[in-house]
Formats: sequence, structure tokens, C-alpha cells
Amino acid sequence: MLYFAAFLLVAIAVVHSVLGERYILMRLFRRGNMPKTLGSAKFTEATLRFAWHLTSVAWLGFAAVLVHLANPPVRPEALGWILGATFLVHGLVALVGSRGRHLSWVVFFAVGAIAIVASSS
Repeated sequence: MLYFAAFLLVAIAVVHSVLGERYILMRLFRRGNMPKTLGSAKFTEATLRFAWHLTSVAWLGFAAVLVHLANPPVRPEALGWILGATFLVHGLVALVGSRGRHLSWVVFFAVGAIAIVASSS
């Protein structure tokens, strides 16, 4: 059952990113009336885009947790590594998606690193 739940999360993450990009984000951005954040409508679009896709990244992390739970014994250090890796990917998406201008990447990298280091001791 947990594998099936993980599969569903992976499927919805892919569908969310692909269809959301195509049918929601692209149509929204074509309207041409995006507010200017930090002086740029492009920054607003980039922020919306990476925030949209972070949801999918989170769901992939939850899928990994479910797969781990399906394989007892559950090891807290493995859960910490899964969460840490998920937040490192969050940081990477935010860093690349905003070209470093949206500072959430700093927090995501810190959370990821802390989770991994704390789980390794």
C-alpha cells in the first residue's frame, strides 16, 4: 500500500509540474500584466514558476519517505537524509529558478544541510 501511495505521489508530482507549466503558468504569463517584484515582472514570473515546482519536489520527498516506511525497520537517520536531500533540491530549484535573487535558497540549503548533518551523528 505504501508503494502504491508513493507511486501516486510521483505521478501527481509529474502531472502537476508538466500540466501546471503548460496550462496554468504559461497562460498566466502570456497575459502580460504581472506585477513587478524587485523591479521586474520576470522576477515575479520566475518566483511563481519555481514556487509551483517546489510543490512537486516536496511530493517526491514524501514519496521517498513512504518507500522508506515500506521497508522496515524505519531508520530515523534515513528519514533525516531523505528530508535533507529534499530541502537541498528545494534550494537548488530556488537558486537556479531565481538566479539567486530569491533568498529562500539560503534557508532551504541550511535546512537540508542541518537535517543531513544532525541525522549522521
